[in-house]
Amino acid sequence: MYQKLGISKEVLHYADKIEASLQERFAEIDKIAEYNQGKVLYAMQKNKVSDIHFAATTGYGYNDLGREVLEQVYADVFGTEDAIVRPQITCGTHALHLALSANLRPGDEMISISGKPYDTLEEVIGIRPSKGSLAEYGVTYRQVDLTREGCFDWSKIKETISPETKLVAIQRSKGYQTRPTLSTEQIGDAIAFVKKIRKDIIVMVDNCYGEFVQKKEPSNFGADMVVGSLIKNPGGGLAPIGGYIAGTRQCIENISYRLSAPGLGKEVGATLGLNQSFFQGLFMAPVVTAGALKGAIYAANIYESLGFDVIPNGTEPRYDIIQAISFGKPQGLIGFCRGIQKAAPVDSYVEPEPWAMPGYDSDVIMAAGAFVQGSSIELSADGPLKPPYAAYFQGGLTWYHAKFGILMTLEELWREKFISFDNPLS
Repeated sequence: MYQKLGISKEVLHYADKIEASLQERFAEIDKIAEYNQGKVLYAMQKNKVSDIHFAATTGYGYNDLGREVLEQVYADVFGTEDAIVRPQITCGTHALHLALSANLRPGDEMISISGKPYDTLEEVIGIRPSKGSLAEYGVTYRQVDLTREGCFDWSKIKETISPETKLVAIQRSKGYQTRPTLSTEQIGDAIAFVKKIRKDIIVMVDNCYGEFVQKKEPSNFGADMVVGSLIKNPGGGLAPIGGYIAGTRQCIENISYRLSAPGLGKEVGATLGLNQSFFQGLFMAPVVTAGALKGAIYAANIYESLGFDVIPNGTEPRYDIIQAISFGKPQGLIGFCRGIQKAAPVDSYVEPEPWAMPGYDSDVIMAAGAFVQGSSIELSADGPLKPPYAAYFQGGLTWYHAKFGILMTLEELWREKFISFDNPLS
């Protein structure tokens, strides 16, 4: 079957040796998925989820029972007072913008203590000038970079926090950087450190790509808000749109007024028949995330064995589903993405090309033949066309599809003579 799908014997033979060495790690991932599956199931049973909660609402969406129960399920899963989970939240960047703009006022200061945020947030904050940015509304921004080892810079954080500091932001995943992803335990230490300086500072965690990778979430360590997209981990590949924010009751109330309008808040927002997909996607999320995580570990070990720099490396603990592979040359990044596209169930016949994607400061190549446009929990890879020409690989609704995607990247790069199984790069 692999031969019918375009995988040569040479590629399969090389990859099979790597896979055989990973069974113990895969078993650990399955244990975490089993725990998180129980956590989600418990929250659904506790809130008496019923088929009545799958009913569609239109118009204003008043008295949408499914929406209200879904948001309580999310609050219980993430261990928070409240949550907002809506199809009106278009993406992760939108969810982050809501969380920030709803809880910051003119004259307030926000500080990112995990270094530069993801590219699309630069215009939200105003690091790069943009219409409607927080900077235009008088919100100031400062950042504290991580140390060279990828840890929080405690002395610099303490020095940077000022009386004007209203919110501290932490990005769990690496984005388009080659720094380590932060564990929930590391984030918990940072939350405790900030709260010791001033209890009233709001701590927001960009949780994208990290949900269900560990047993605990940043909210279990005291984050005031955790933010993410439903077309990443928590949507389980079934949510066709949407985002979530789980946190304190006050923060979520503020967000509800920003999402709809002052005086309306959470009372409006029709779910348009999407509740079943949201519930079922959340139910599937722990297992889907586990498959993507196995794919990331598989990719790391294969490409590390070929001599490429990978972050995380093949043996490090995993805190998100993203695998960065630095190729050093544009043809490596482009070839990898073309391999991922060829492995897709949708649009496998098209060839990805770099383009000037909105929100980024360089051309970006993206490969994703997904059932849901832009769904990062489905098999995908992307990266900016600039040094170190790193591909950021993630997703795969099943482990087997994630595996096939990596096999196809090997096939593409091997045929182009960019890699050799006999003489790996040094």
